[in-house]
Amino acid sequence: MRINVSFHSYFKELTGCSQTIEELLSGSTIGDLLTRLHERFPKLAAMKRSTLIAVGVEYQNGSYVLKDGDEVSLFPPVQGG
Repeated sequence: MRINVSFHSYFKELTGCSQTIEELLSGSTIGDLLTRLHERFPKLAAMKRSTLIAVGVEYQNGSYVLKDGDEVSLFPPVQGG
């Protein structure tokens, strides 16, 4: 399944991009997605304990089961205005 991932604020700098698409197996969780992203973007892994994660407009935790086409957004803990 295809998951669209958006990086916000300084996560764009850590990853070098604002968006990516990840291919995951059906039944994968946000935790599985984060493991893949941390391998691909090691600088992002340093923020794993404080990353805010939303699917659509709802914040979710690592056990949330993703669905094909989900839009996942990753935010740092503090955002400026």
